[in-house]
Formats: sequence, C-alpha cells, structure tokens
Amino acid sequence: MVATDFDAEREFEEGFSAQPVYRNDRVKVVLGFFRPEQFIPVHAPSSDLVVTIVEGSGIVRDGDEDRSVEQGDVVVVPADEDRGIKAGDAGLEATLVTAPPPTAAEHEPVRRGLKQGQFEPE
Repeated sequence: MVATDFDAEREFEEGFSAQPVYRNDRVKVVLGFFRPEQFIPVHAPSSDLVVTIVEGSGIVRDGDEDRSVEQGDVVVVPADEDRGIKAGDAGLEATLVTAPPPTAAEHEPVRRGLKQGQFEPE
C-alpha cells in the first residue's frame, strides 16, 4: 500500500508542482500544488484524468469548456479531450489521477506552454 498526505508532500516550485505518489503501466497518481494563477497548460493526451480539489479554487479545462472548481469538487476529463488546470487567486491543491499515464510526447504541449508562460500554448 502507498499512503501519504498533502502536508507531507506539499512543495511549491516556480511552476506548478506535481509530487508523484504512485505509478505503474495503468495509472499515475500525483499531488498537484499550484500557487495563485499557476497552471498546467492545455493539452490532450490519450488518458483519462480525474481531478479532486482538496484546497483552493480555479478552473479545469474540459474539452472546450472551462469549469470552475473549488474544494470538494471532482472532475473527470476523458482521454483525447483538451485539458488544463489553472489555480485561482488563493492557489489550488488537488489529487490528479491519469489512466494510463501520458507519454513524454503527449506532454510536449505542457512543456511548451510552461516555457511560453501560456495556458493555451500555440
């Protein structure tokens, strides 16, 4: 069994921080820590995503819709749909579960968007 808690894993970086909890060929679980306005850029990997908001608020891109989220919300974004997460004014902490884990190539738009400082990279 793998067990942890947000207080033990909380770490903030220049960009959002994704602290790994568990990974195998079928699933990846991370704890996401976002300072105000930090984000994971929009991308569309071939994996399902489940986001559970533990603290704070923000938006989750689900296809072509931005959904407002706050503590206690759970959002599921199907594989191959545009997705991104952006923290609100108070920051955001969430559990992010992807199945199967995205590939490095599928995360290229994330790297590009972070480098460009853009939620929706070109």
